[in-house]
Amino acid sequence: MDSSPATAVGAATAAADRPAGGTAVSTARSPRRRSSRAVRRRPFRHSAWAYLFVLPATIALLFAFGYPLFQVVETSFYSGSLGNLTYVGTQNYTGLFQDPVFVQSILNNLKLLATVPVMTALALAVALVLNTQVRGWRKYRSITFLPYILPATAIGLTFGYLLEQSGILNTFLRQWHLDALAQDWLGSSSFVVPTIGTVIIWQQLGFGVVVFSAALLGVPQETVEAARMDGANGWQIQWSILVPQIKRVIEFFIVLEAIAVLSSIFTYVFVLTKGGPGNTSSVMEYYIFQNGFENGAIGVASAAAVVLLFLAGILIFFYLRLRARSEEGAR
Repeated sequence: MDSSPATAVGAATAAADRPAGGTAVSTARSPRRRSSRAVRRRPFRHSAWAYLFVLPATIALLFAFGYPLFQVVETSFYSGSLGNLTYVGTQNYTGLFQDPVFVQSILNNLKLLATVPVMTALALAVALVLNTQVRGWRKYRSITFLPYILPATAIGLTFGYLLEQSGILNTFLRQWHLDALAQDWLGSSSFVVPTIGTVIIWQQLGFGVVVFSAALLGVPQETVEAARMDGANGWQIQWSILVPQIKRVIEFFIVLEAIAVLSSIFTYVFVLTKGGPGNTSSVMEYYIFQNGFENGAIGVASAAAVVLLFLAGILIFFYLRLRARSEEGAR
């Protein structure tokens, strides 16, 4: 056995570092273990600080949106005026679907959803034409976008003067001896909903044109050039190359416009027709306004608002799913 001084010193050092149990522990590993624990704690501390900074905005959103939403849902189970409410359970909900005005309002909302594919097709066609960079295409894009930034009230008043029984459109048609085409666009139960839908299409068309034009400008030019080299003509490039490239943008636009048509057309109905003639142009938003503010039926209006929120929530769910799928595809 080697009994040199260096060996003795090493043995003494190992014995000093050995714990009472008899197992040797390396003193060099203890700082590493401490540093690894610090690394484990650090992400938690960072995430805690992040949540702390977000907390004021979260509280403000809960106060601004969460509490009113809770109040609406709670009030939907009561009946009476605001200062004298009586609990009636689900009676307001069952009464809604027995009310022909509410049923008509839902049907009108569903009819107006037919404007979404129409405005999508028109906006896509205009965007494809402008994408060919015809002379003055930037000016045309700005002109089509102008109605979207106009106030809805101003649009409603303008079309009211234009489309009423003795309005500008009918006067023009009669002057040109086209009396058969002159209709009571806002006073006829057969024409009032399509008329409101036409106004919505005119107002929302520019938004779709700008969105689709931006998406088309983002398509790689190498793809288009490769298609041309393979002998594809202009029509084939438009519908077989460009449109599939912006498919997800089209889906987003359809869902967003469906949400807007379902829950953001009160101004048009209120200014143009006030739900008439005979509630034939009433929509869910106007039904809520009429019961909540004019008739004082707070419970009925709250129940209708919950139904509208449920229908809009279905569309919002589809929107979030499309967005999540788009983000996964981008990765």
